[in-house]
Amino acid sequence: MPSDHNPWTPGGGDGRPPSGPRLPDAGPPWGGPPRRGPPPDFRHISDLLRGLLHRLLGGGPRLLAAFGIGLAAIWLATGFFRVQPDEQGLVLRFGAYNRSAPPGLNYCIPYPFESVLLLPVTRINRVEIGFRSETEEDQPFPRAPNGAGQEADQPERDLREESLMLTGDENIVDINASVFWRISNASAYAFNTRNPAYTVKSASESMLRQVVGHTNIQSALTEGRAAIEQAVTVGTQKILDQYGTGVEITQVQLQKVDPPADVIESFRDVQRANTDADRARNEAQAYANDIVPRARGDAAAVVAQAEGQKTAAIANANGEAQRFLDVYAAYAQAKDVTLKRLYIETMQDVLSHAELTVVDDRLRNLLPVLPLSTTRSRAEAPP
Repeated sequence: MPSDHNPWTPGGGDGRPPSGPRLPDAGPPWGGPPRRGPPPDFRHISDLLRGLLHRLLGGGPRLLAAFGIGLAAIWLATGFFRVQPDEQGLVLRFGAYNRSAPPGLNYCIPYPFESVLLLPVTRINRVEIGFRSETEEDQPFPRAPNGAGQEADQPERDLREESLMLTGDENIVDINASVFWRISNASAYAFNTRNPAYTVKSASESMLRQVVGHTNIQSALTEGRAAIEQAVTVGTQKILDQYGTGVEITQVQLQKVDPPADVIESFRDVQRANTDADRARNEAQAYANDIVPRARGDAAAVVAQAEGQKTAAIANANGEAQRFLDVYAAYAQAKDVTLKRLYIETMQDVLSHAELTVVDDRLRNLLPVLPLSTTRSRAEAPP
């Protein structure tokens, strides 16, 4: 046996591969009809691998060390990763959370020691309650297993089992809502719940039903929508914080608040009747606002006129009383003169309003005539 013979060298000790038959082509690995030829010779493949190992070992320790260093360098280089500005990286060491990676170029110990999970922390996600849009948004995690959330994959837009809700006055209302949320705590979002998106949908739907259950249908259809959105936002955030989901609810929007489709025409008739009643009430209120101030003004004018007459009567009475007192004082000082003056003034007042008939005093047998009609008309005439 030659001295350079190596039992690990296939075909002999010269290091050359044996002159055996070539490997047959067994066809493409993804399937399809195989090419014609004999099956592969696994013994020949093992001989080729032994020959490659022999050549590496035959090159000396330096070549083997360089090869090992190259492999180590390549392995260490695989630890570099980039985090985008809208993302946050979670470094997992043997599957457990170890630290967070900020945006930019980062490094971790390569596989199998550490791995990286990238989450879009600035993206606004949306869940839909009562309806589904034609194009669904991508979720960071898959939907709930065992059929939960599978209705979102259905092509229908309106889901009556979600949209129909009972109000506080025992009426049914059809509500569609959109809940917008984002990741606030990446580690809690990734590890505290199995399906955060489904958890957000379940919590928001439950809170929406609770708030609507304490609201009258008239308020829900008109001015109460903003209050419902605010209450659902606050309540859903409290539930998610209790669960530690690491999710922040940014906004809740009520897309549609209508009566059920089966009774919507009757409800519209009621709404029109209520609108007519409100219009009639507003018209009556406007008429009252016009007539009441006017009546109050007329009443105030009558009262003012009466007050004026009262003041005038009192002043006139005071004046007459004062004049009588003055005459009485003058009469007390000179009774004869005062009596004569009063007689003259009285006769002047009487004669100035009487019709006088002057006759000659030489006439005899004159029959006096009393004009009753003239006397009655004078008595009925106002002073």
